Amino acid sequence: TDLTRFQAVSSAVLIRDVAGAETVPEMAAVTARIPQLLVQLVGGHHAHEVITRLITDIADAVTRRLLKMAEEALGPPPVPYLWLACGSQGRQEQTGVSDQDNCLILDDAVTEADMEYFRQLAKIVSDGLDACGYVYCPGDMMATNPRWCQPVRVWRDYFNGWIAKPNPEAQMLASVMFDLRAIGGNGAGLFQQLQEETLAKASKNSIFVAHMIANSLKHHPPLGLIRGFATIRSGEHRNHIDMKHNGVVPVTDLARVYALQGRLPEVNTRARLIEAEHAGVLSHSGARDLVEAYDLIASMRLENQAHLARSGRKPDNYLAPSDLSDFERSHLRDAFVVVRTMQSAAGHGKGAMS
Repeated sequence: TDLTRFQAVSSAVLIRDVAGAETVPEMAAVTARIPQLLVQLVGGHHAHEVITRLITDIADAVTRRLLKMAEEALGPPPVPYLWLACGSQGRQEQTGVSDQDNCLILDDAVTEADMEYFRQLAKIVSDGLDACGYVYCPGDMMATNPRWCQPVRVWRDYFNGWIAKPNPEAQMLASVMFDLRAIGGNGAGLFQQLQEETLAKASKNSIFVAHMIANSLKHHPPLGLIRGFATIRSGEHRNHIDMKHNGVVPVTDLARVYALQGRLPEVNTRARLIEAEHAGVLSHSGARDLVEAYDLIASMRLENQAHLARSGRKPDNYLAPSDLSDFERSHLRDAFVVVRTMQSAAGHGKGAMS
């Protein structure tokens, strides 16, 4: 019975059900079981990077199924294209709470007449993702935004412009777009060369790198005075910690900078930290401490989401330190101290090797 119950919520079964779905409501019924899968995986003591990879695999399957449905409705694409995800899906770090961040890269042979096809394709896929629980991006970082549905030459201009003039908007957009990962489409080679060119140019531009480092320090670990936590002071989440923006995001931002400095194509945060050490961008001790700190923070975030799901509540990113044991609070605080120390080293220009 236990084995049957486990199979009922395994990621492989959910992906199979998504692939066989004929309608969006059928897919939405499958993705509605993700919180149950999260509870199962956390209860099985799987590593956080395994859990988020399996949950992201479901989002990838939904996206590919929607792309196929769109092509069946619209006909074959007029030119090769590539659908890419950024944000947590791009990094393969989705949890029980995810919006959508995506874009389209089109072959340079695309004409203005062809663009209507891709506008319709983007709407079908984005609307379908929203119906399946991957809500519209609040910042409109989606392929339905004409700005993010463009041929390769325009994307190259975008990246070159952000690198040449790293103003606050450029820093924000570059941070999002450096996490791109191809999901579907028939233009397999459209992104690889662009990514290689961009990493090479960006890593050589010391001003851009300095701006990206500054941008990575905007989210601070929630550390208060006298070994306490800086919790949210008012509102619905009073006395809670935001385990996304003040927990995993500071590490994600640092890892992105290390990847930029080392010209590393990886987009997963943990993989970036490990590869940064191999590339000599990050010291052995720095990499070890930061990976272990990240593992603890990310794991406690998932455990809290699973606890909320088990209680019949919607998973979110807010954790009350009062719900933790003294042992857990001590180790979580130590993890945040490691992150703050690495941020300080980067911010003072000492480099990741400090």
